Amino acid sequence: MLKYAAPIILPLMMSVSMPVMAQSFNHEKWDAIVKENVTMLDDGGASNIDYANVNNQKADLQSYLDELSAVDQATFDTWSTDEQLAFLINAYNAFTVDLILTKYPDLNSIKELGGAIESPWQKEFVPLLGQTLSLDNIEHDMIRGSGRYNDPRIHFGVNCASIGCPPLINEAFTGDRVDAQLEAATKAFLTHRERNFVEGNVVTVSKIFDWYRGDFEAGWRDAIDLEEFLALYGESLGLDEEQSAGLATGEYDIEFSEYDWRLNDKVIPKGEVSNSISPLWVISAYPLYSGLALLLILLLGFGGWRLIKRRK
Repeated sequence: MLKYAAPIILPLMMSVSMPVMAQSFNHEKWDAIVKENVTMLDDGGASNIDYANVNNQKADLQSYLDELSAVDQATFDTWSTDEQLAFLINAYNAFTVDLILTKYPDLNSIKELGGAIESPWQKEFVPLLGQTLSLDNIEHDMIRGSGRYNDPRIHFGVNCASIGCPPLINEAFTGDRVDAQLEAATKAFLTHRERNFVEGNVVTVSKIFDWYRGDFEAGWRDAIDLEEFLALYGESLGLDEEQSAGLATGEYDIEFSEYDWRLNDKVIPKGEVSNSISPLWVISAYPLYSGLALLLILLLGFGGWRLIKRRK
């Protein structure tokens, strides 16, 4: 009897003992929105988004955001790291578009949505995984700071709604394709010659590589400095194999291009093209470091004043 029952009983026992993995999240609604409204430019190195049309489809966007917000932490934790990463990148991008629409069309840059001491990325308006989060929380705490993903290419997946940012791609990220999508996005962005180019022995790249340099030097694919990371994509920068090897060994100087903070709208807005951010945003984001820096400045100032007084 057991001989004939075994083929039935064993699979049942295995199904009970093995952990049940939740189904992957369906990003079809976001996929439809970006497919219709995002136009890829310059062979994928840039893109723009038709915010006016997305505004007309606000109900569709809100439906997708509601579905994102309905996911709880327990369910999220059952997913693979690729499924989690795709979910977080899409959430970041979709809620960024939603933030833009709160003032669109009366803005030229996402930076206009910040307050005196709070950047737009520090606003806590995102209901996700049972919390109310900011865009910074998603990018810096949940993606970069969690220790789960450790992939510097995420900087070419999340989109800050600016022309200078790596493009918002015209498809949703998915768990089964996120690695290939990030790789394609990285290569495409580095081919954009207004932001990334080589002249003589100087390689000029996006300011992103300056702001997040540590991420690109953390050993991903054995790259322990920025030059080595960029050498992995030498072909996208227009370098041949020998030149890429020279880049990896420090034969090129690295400089950073100006960041264009204008809105990545279908109709390019007027306004500033600037790397600058409010120092008050920096202070509010990093109060401990800012306090230590202020204390150091005061101590140096006091020491200088005492030295001048003694000389008198």
